[in-house]
Amino acid sequence: MSEIAGHRAETSGSSRREFMGHAVLAGAVGSVAVQAAEAGAAGQPGVPWDSNGRMGIGINLEYVRHGDKSLAYGIKRAGELGYKWVEPCFLDGRCLLANAGYCHVTSFDTDPKVIQDMCAEAGVQISGLSSHSDLLNPEYGVLYARRGIRYARALGVKVVQICEDMHPPKWIDEAEAFNMMRINLRAISETCEENGVCIAIEQHGPYTANVERMQRILSLVDSPWIKCNYDCGNTFLAGSDPYEMLEAVIDKVVHVHAKDISVKQAEAERGKVTGTAVGCACGDGVIDWKRLVTRLNQAGYKGVLSVECGTEDEAARSLAHMTKVMQDLGA
Repeated sequence: MSEIAGHRAETSGSSRREFMGHAVLAGAVGSVAVQAAEAGAAGQPGVPWDSNGRMGIGINLEYVRHGDKSLAYGIKRAGELGYKWVEPCFLDGRCLLANAGYCHVTSFDTDPKVIQDMCAEAGVQISGLSSHSDLLNPEYGVLYARRGIRYARALGVKVVQICEDMHPPKWIDEAEAFNMMRINLRAISETCEENGVCIAIEQHGPYTANVERMQRILSLVDSPWIKCNYDCGNTFLAGSDPYEMLEAVIDKVVHVHAKDISVKQAEAERGKVTGTAVGCACGDGVIDWKRLVTRLNQAGYKGVLSVECGTEDEAARSLAHMTKVMQDLGA
């Protein structure tokens, strides 16, 4: 039995309601999203974070991927470590490893109530939905993004990330790439407005990880629902200045990936790649966290800094480091 399927059975008995609540139900997302849509109009974008008006510290569930752990484990462990926010990753379809409990990446077909219950039991909330669609895919990229947005609405989440393919087809030149992204973002932004969910573009490819190109992307479509998921680590590895990038997108930042890069990785890969799945523990690498948090604080950012690291030990050390940085700065 997968850890998701067995989650409530292990903790709350084996009633029919409890079992069915953890079944993988195709179509459940749509019905929940419809109910949410009927509850009220989407209105203007707003991301209500912690009521104390401060930045929060979260963890991307990639921190358990190399440990072959499940979504349920990653959420529970995050709460035990002291995190208040998590950033899960969802895919369109099914994953055998996830079903067996060896991978945290989970299907959109999972009943949203299952995810909500896991988070409630762990004492955490979801800061953003990591379901990175492809901005350079005119067909599946839009469909995948739309499904992520509707699933986020069902979960009560306000942010879904997106980026371009890290290795675009060679036949796509720059002019075609920007036209394609403009058309895709226009279609996606309509779904954002309908559901009250922002699409947050992340620096993770040859276009988004370049300061000037990223600015252009963010201005392709005039929509308040198109925001930025700022990733300092990817920006640095791509060869761009992460502090210049933050300044360029500061008014659009709605979610932050707190990704530090080790000196060893920086020396080996900077300028050769446009991003990486996870970094080292925050405070162990090249990123000046006080500088970044100071600037975010000055801009009035009250969202989440979602740590992207590769192990549970790095997650614990990242939380300690980022907590100290924020306490020192009063952020």
